[in-house]
Amino acid sequence: MASSSSFSSSWALALLLLTMAMVRVDARMSPSGWSLAHATFYGDESASDTMGGACGYGNLFNSGYGTNTVALSTTLFSNGYACGSCYQIRCFGSPHCYRGYPFATVTATNLCPPNWSEDSNNGGWCNPPRTHFDMSKPAFMKIADWKAGIVPVMYRRVPCIKNGGVRFSFQGNGYWLLVYVTNVGGGGDIGSMWVKGSKTGWISMSHNWGATYQAFATLGGQSLSFKITSYTTRETIISWDVAPSNWNAGLTYQASTNFA
Repeated sequence: MASSSSFSSSWALALLLLTMAMVRVDARMSPSGWSLAHATFYGDESASDTMGGACGYGNLFNSGYGTNTVALSTTLFSNGYACGSCYQIRCFGSPHCYRGYPFATVTATNLCPPNWSEDSNNGGWCNPPRTHFDMSKPAFMKIADWKAGIVPVMYRRVPCIKNGGVRFSFQGNGYWLLVYVTNVGGGGDIGSMWVKGSKTGWISMSHNWGATYQAFATLGGQSLSFKITSYTTRETIISWDVAPSNWNAGLTYQASTNFA
């Protein structure tokens, strides 16, 4: 397999053409410029191996992400703050790329961990400081022949376009609330989060792991509102009275609001 440097002139030209052809997206977050990386895939066509993952989204069909998902290398994952972010990925510079260079739009739902037993250029694809995408097989098959195994790609961050409000899945109890946050639009990611009971002020929630946040507070018997700030765009939304006063762990509550 050739290295990224062997494609330098072609990549530069493609970057210029694709940047000039960037489409307009109706969202406050604008697409980023194109950058270079490589992509592999994991699992099979059913994408069953992508369920769960380091972001805490659980069953990706139930949470709305489906098979258009990707695991990020450590450099991109940002200790879980990149969970929910969206990317367009396009194969380029390989005979295994599909004609016309179609792109796949995917959501980050998992971490591709380092494999220090392998060289970063020969098996240890997700070793820092490499920028790498380990895609679900159905997503990879949109851009290249899966038999390639690994292909050079161009990628860019794009706004996440989601239907409906942000979803809050509860775990814990009346004294400790752990919330899994899904279906986030705009930047797709979460940098900060607060909860407000009907009898409290705003309480800052700490980042637990992936896309989960927690609050050690007495919140049982109160209706709950949430405030979220995007890690990328710093936009903030407030979702009032998301959960009723008789809320329960194990249930998911959907807000009426979302990011642009």
